[in-house]
Amino acid sequence: MLLTVENLRVSYGKIRALHGVDFEIDQGEIVTIIGANGAGKSTTLRAISRLVPVEPGSRMTFRDVDLLQFPADKVVSRLGISHSPEGRRLFGNLTVMENLMLACFSRKDKDAIQRDLQRVLTIFPRLDERKHQKAGTLSGGEQQMLAIGRAFMSGRNLMLLDEPSMGLAPLLMLDVFKALREFNQEGTTILLVEQNARMALQFASRGYVLESGQLVLQGPSHDLLENADVKKAYLGG
Repeated sequence: MLLTVENLRVSYGKIRALHGVDFEIDQGEIVTIIGANGAGKSTTLRAISRLVPVEPGSRMTFRDVDLLQFPADKVVSRLGISHSPEGRRLFGNLTVMENLMLACFSRKDKDAIQRDLQRVLTIFPRLDERKHQKAGTLSGGEQQMLAIGRAFMSGRNLMLLDEPSMGLAPLLMLDVFKALREFNQEGTTILLVEQNARMALQFASRGYVLESGQLVLQGPSHDLLENADVKKAYLGG
């Protein structure tokens, strides 16, 4: 198993965001976590990235190594886990190329960096066309492409994606998910948090449903798409 999460508990002050969450992801999978706003989806990704502290008793392993032994920067540089956060959080005053290359600050494999860069620019030709343009001047769709490309450049083993379709027009959304599938087919495992539950379940092979910090359903995506409770709560009836 690539990633195993057991009894994950996270609190913000006196408010508990995650109440003992358990899930796992195998190498090469695309897995999604769906749920309403405030369910704890982003917190789950931030916990895996070691951006928020977890409570005693929480356990996370990546390739059988204790993930809790690693600070956030080593999660990226040593384990190859990257995180594309909600809201993109690009460096708007830097160019597309500068954003992409900054993601490689801890990498020493120059040839592999160049191969990955060319792969990102091939999958996202708009970024190639705008590689000397400042990120803050890109359209919303282009910024999302850059955020995903930056994540790919920083860690290819597991990509954590938080709301990659947010604010995108339908055609751009399809382009982004098509690119993500290409990355996955080349060996990158993907954990996706997504408000657009239908799109997420059509894209992923398995899904988990998170409600108020607790997992309430899990299974193959096609089963969740047909589940009456999921339809009512997240798919519009």
